[in-house]
Amino acid sequence: MPIGANNKRKHTYIWVSAIILIFGIFAVYEITIRVKGGTIVENDRMSKTPKEGEVGFVVNQGEKRRVPDFEFYDQDSTLVTNKDYLGKVYVVDFFFTTCPTICPIMTKNLVELQEVFKGEEDFGVASFTINPQYDTPSVLTAYAEKYGITDKDWHLMTGDQAKIYELAQQGFYIFANEDQEVPGGFEHSGMFALVDKNGYIRSRKDEFGNPLIYYRGTITEEQKVNSDGETQQITMLKEDIKKLLAE
Repeated sequence: MPIGANNKRKHTYIWVSAIILIFGIFAVYEITIRVKGGTIVENDRMSKTPKEGEVGFVVNQGEKRRVPDFEFYDQDSTLVTNKDYLGKVYVVDFFFTTCPTICPIMTKNLVELQEVFKGEEDFGVASFTINPQYDTPSVLTAYAEKYGITDKDWHLMTGDQAKIYELAQQGFYIFANEDQEVPGGFEHSGMFALVDKNGYIRSRKDEFGNPLIYYRGTITEEQKVNSDGETQQITMLKEDIKKLLAE
């Protein structure tokens, strides 16, 4: 075979390889974009610009998640809505007063936050009972007195059970369920959600820039780690509240 033919074939192979490489790069990029579309994942593990420690937005279907509209009566029998929290950074939890397991720890952690941000006009807490048939305003008042809940912007709310469960499961994606086979008759995750002054759900980002979504409310700072090896996140929550208050 002539030398010129060999050189021509080599050049052809080089161009074909280059074209395949270029199309491969674009194909991988397109797949990555499609996989991420419609999820809360913002950065993958190969990201070169991780934003660990940043308090980012929680995104779903390409939209920043906001707190849905709600209105319930609090421990003072006052009607409270999501609009009453606009302009405030606040923590959301779901609990019930007769809970024999994780609720006392959660409430004590929230009381700790109350003391840390005492006097801060732009801080609040929104607690929703998942046993509203028992947790009437008077029961919630007694609960508040028992645990030392004094912040005027900490509302313990009760109302229609179906609406509270819808708020928990569809609004915040926080698990809550009535189950007579578990201690206390109700089961829930014990997570805290953090909301900014504009009503957007916010979250600390991990080392890859992805939101943690929620903060573990069932471990105290003193305990540090529970029996399952999970670390406390109250310190992290305090830090992130301060960041949002400064925004």
